[in-house]
Amino acid sequence: MARRVVIASQKGGVGKTTVALNLAVALAERGRRTLLADLDPQGAVGLSLAKGDSELAGLAELLSGVVSPSEAVVATRLKGLSLLPRGRLDAVDVDSFEAEVARPGALDKAFSDCDGACDVMIVDTPSGLGRVTTAALACADFALLAFQTESLALRSVGQALKVVEHIQTTRNPRLRLLGILPTLVERERHGSHAVLSEIWNGFPDALETIVPRTEAFARASGLGVPVRFLGGEAGAPEARRFDLLADELEGRMNRLDGMERFHEAEPARQLL
Repeated sequence: MARRVVIASQKGGVGKTTVALNLAVALAERGRRTLLADLDPQGAVGLSLAKGDSELAGLAELLSGVVSPSEAVVATRLKGLSLLPRGRLDAVDVDSFEAEVARPGALDKAFSDCDGACDVMIVDTPSGLGRVTTAALACADFALLAFQTESLALRSVGQALKVVEHIQTTRNPRLRLLGILPTLVERERHGSHAVLSEIWNGFPDALETIVPRTEAFARASGLGVPVRFLGGEAGAPEARRFDLLADELEGRMNRLDGMERFHEAEPARQLL
């Protein structure tokens, strides 16, 4: 079974879907067979890839038994990366979709039916910690909390950590906190750096890798591609940033799973 990583946030607009998409691409390009699942009723991953509400069948149809797992999973042009789209969902049916996702055991079965050939599954969730996100956390291995570097968001980190801990103790003992990821960091704004410093000093699970606010992400979204696919140098720095993020997260997963690789000690040497 694939390692399941749920990306969640207490508030919207923190770049969570950008993280999910570009992290999945980075993992696939590292040779990991990766499945990106879209649990957002708004179909945020599909929108980021310029796909309309009726173009891709997916989770909605799988949960209702209309399609098989092989029909719900979409192969991409990037070797090793597949998508489990939200599916075709009318806005008036969002409540019933959320209810089906939250039905005990339904999401876990859907994931198990789809992720057997994958090494890692990245799960994008809607903003907030409602029933869709908690259902995802209830059948996940790891929780990655996206956190925007602003004062209001800082106050919500404790709430998100409390939800993760509650699910660990009541519904899913295998769930582990993978980390807190600072997003939309603004290099030119002092307040953003002050909050970043506070999160690094106050939360031991905060990641070293950050995701800045940059035009490259907006441009990629407008074109319906991951930032690495912009071509040229336009998205190169941010693509490399997700390589670093993938490396840091895989290291943490290995440590949490007791699979940390220790390098052999090098012998002492002299330069001259």
